[in-house]
Amino acid sequence: MVSRSRPRRHLKTVTGVSGGTDIYAAAVDPGRSTLDSAIAVAKVAEEHRFDALFAADLLGFGAQGAIGAQEPLIYLSALSSVTTHIGLIATVTTTFHHPYNLARLFGTLDHVSNGRSAWNAVTSSLGEENYSDQELPGPEQRYARATESLEVVHALFDSWERGALTPDGRGGAVLDPARVRPIEHRGAHFTVRGPLNIPPLPQRRPVQFQAGQSAGGIELGARFAEAVFTSLTTLDDAHAYTDKIRARARELGRPAGLPYIFSSFHATYGATEAEAARLVREQEESFDFDAGRRLLADMLGGGVDLADLPLDRPLPEKLLPEVDSVHRRRGRVEIFARLAGSGRTLRELILEARHTGHWSAAGTPEQLADAIEERYRAGVLDIISLGGLDDPRTRDFVTGGLLPELRRRDIVGSDYLGATFRENLELPPLPEVDTERVAV
Repeated sequence: MVSRSRPRRHLKTVTGVSGGTDIYAAAVDPGRSTLDSAIAVAKVAEEHRFDALFAADLLGFGAQGAIGAQEPLIYLSALSSVTTHIGLIATVTTTFHHPYNLARLFGTLDHVSNGRSAWNAVTSSLGEENYSDQELPGPEQRYARATESLEVVHALFDSWERGALTPDGRGGAVLDPARVRPIEHRGAHFTVRGPLNIPPLPQRRPVQFQAGQSAGGIELGARFAEAVFTSLTTLDDAHAYTDKIRARARELGRPAGLPYIFSSFHATYGATEAEAARLVREQEESFDFDAGRRLLADMLGGGVDLADLPLDRPLPEKLLPEVDSVHRRRGRVEIFARLAGSGRTLRELILEARHTGHWSAAGTPEQLADAIEERYRAGVLDIISLGGLDDPRTRDFVTGGLLPELRRRDIVGSDYLGATFRENLELPPLPEVDTERVAV
């Protein structure tokens, strides 16, 4: 039986607003905006006290279609004008952006939203063809650049000391330029004198999210992230990952309990257990397994040919790649190589690949609440992404079934706790700025 004792902090809830293929339909209708569906989702999410909206991003055009096709920062800036409390998490790569621009972009989002911005930093596994004629840098190089980029961005946010701006008594402000300090950064990838040329942020820094589960991703997340976006298929996976990244964070002097663990939950809802099982069965029976072979090959690093293999046998071990030899998405490769090594058939692996390594479950709202509660009580789930608010049936199950049940169990809170996203997430205070030395 699940324990009913609750940690101090409630589970936080997020939903996605990337738009998917609906942005294509809106693009050919002069009476619609490609933001319309996202506005509807944002309003429902805030009405039901979700903590944040999440905008994914992809930098190319291909098998993944329209997912993330609109630029997240502009997208979320527009949504900030039709919402008041909900957080705004934008996925933006460090590989193809300069940190000074990133600081200005996210700082502006924090200002226009009155302190609701968050940055999900990624290193990208595709899209290099749109930024140069060079191959995608290897994972080690991408994470080295990401580390330096985050150091610079954080230093820029901290380049304004307290008291740099004070009211002038007439509705304006007085600037003390001596309290705005250059960062004088010179590193392997960037030279940035600073300081940041926009005023201090409402949150001082946007909330720092990070996505990446390879060794490099764990090191980056342990060092900088306040929340890590994860693909944790099983409870055992969640325990192993949480223990590893938090142990490293402690070694680096981070506050206890950081980073928060943020998991996506791919749920199939039914009014009864039998209905949920039927829906899963129908989804599997109608699934395009040829397309699924290609998706699974991508989850295994892209260099595996699965075209002629029998569906109901395990993958030959010789086909599984060495993780260190894979150039892209090593975290996903680790997940699916481990699943393949457990003896699952090709059919089972393809069906698992539909969720791209994320946690999935099916059942009634009460059964799904049990699954969520198990991870929450175990201390391996701090933030959960619940999708489907753009679909009337799923929306009813989430807002009328799952969320009320989680609130009845005192797992999810019932209202916003403060004016900023940091306050609503109940994050510990940011470290004090060393005013003697802002430079990195």
